[in-house]
Amino acid sequence: MTATKKRALLGCIADDFTGATDLANMLVRGGMRTVQTIGVPVSNETIEADALVVALKSRTIAAADAVVQSLAALDWLRAQGCRQFFFKYCSTFDSTDGGNIGQVTDALLDALSADGANQSTFTIACPAFPENGRTIFRGHLFVGDVLLNESGMENHPLTPMRDANLLRVLQRQTRSKVGLVRYGAVANGVWSVRAAFDALRNDGVRIAIADAVSDADLHTLGAACAEFPLITGGSGIALGLPGNFRDAGLLDDHADAAQLPPVEGLSAVLAGSASKATNAQVATWRETRPAFRVDPLAAARGEAVVEHALAFAQPYLERAEPVLIYATTTPDEVKAVQRELGVNQAGHLVESTLAALARGLRERGVRKFVVAGGETSGAVVQALDVRTLRIGGQIDPGVPATVATATDSEPLALALKSGNFGSTDFFAKALRHLDGGAS
Repeated sequence: MTATKKRALLGCIADDFTGATDLANMLVRGGMRTVQTIGVPVSNETIEADALVVALKSRTIAAADAVVQSLAALDWLRAQGCRQFFFKYCSTFDSTDGGNIGQVTDALLDALSADGANQSTFTIACPAFPENGRTIFRGHLFVGDVLLNESGMENHPLTPMRDANLLRVLQRQTRSKVGLVRYGAVANGVWSVRAAFDALRNDGVRIAIADAVSDADLHTLGAACAEFPLITGGSGIALGLPGNFRDAGLLDDHADAAQLPPVEGLSAVLAGSASKATNAQVATWRETRPAFRVDPLAAARGEAVVEHALAFAQPYLERAEPVLIYATTTPDEVKAVQRELGVNQAGHLVESTLAALARGLRERGVRKFVVAGGETSGAVVQALDVRTLRIGGQIDPGVPATVATATDSEPLALALKSGNFGSTDFFAKALRHLDGGAS
């Protein structure tokens, strides 16, 4: 007799790949066995896990397309039996005035409201991640000690963030009324937050920005949202969700939730992000280790950039020495390339080049990849034909180790990093972790 697979409790939709692993990392830390899918699976065969995270590449596409993909993910997660749903976006609220956070949230609320679910016409938006310096106070998003629009995110090549007031940012994206759960309510505990929710609902608010400056605040908000069909935010708000399921008697304790099988093979680092953090990580690596810089303009001229990079890497790989191949550069240089090639073409060129390099490195025996940048990570996992990831232990806040569990080739170990995350020595630290050592 075949044992019945345990159906997932929490179903998550992430708007990029590194954001998905960031969220999955948080859930694993809370004791939830977590599987991440790359895109919406074709099959509805039950995946045995406590939490499922569908990783989309929808952050910077047209809002209408992001809505279609997100609703498809919701349908698949419903078929998996999930009891609650989570829409995950970046802790820096990366978006444009046209979307996609607001429009996707509206669509998910509408879909869940059609079920007649209680409270499904109201949710929160909380991108706070205090462990990585993202806090919200009076509705304004801070990165460290500065406002979002002074943090370097104002120079993001695809989603420049020039307004730290999240109420204004979100209201420009949604037809729903946006309100604020002030810090005073959060500091006074779960019942105070729920009272604030009720007051906002009565005022016609459908989406509430929630202040949070500490992990304790996120636990409070998570508990207050225990009965919500939909929660939206960064990975930080997920801190409080496993406890809700545990308190309800639905989640067993899993001491081995982060355990991954070992992966043998060579190692490499691919970096495409132009963030300050990734620039610093590239600089640190280059001080003592081999690195090859990809020039987008050379690729645009038709030069054999991929072949040159692989030829550079070959002697190091023969000695089992990891190499970095990067397109990371300064914001000014990014703007210069965008002026010459156009914003979309420049981004696509970098992604497709690094994706081709990932395939070439795998053909040469690389089985352990560290990848920097959300768009780059999406391109790489698609190029490697990764379908699902089992989530392991944390390397740095927001970045877990993962193992690809459904490729046609040998298993792959992956560390997929948001551009803004990680210490300056992250690349070396991540490789040690993927090799089975301490981070």
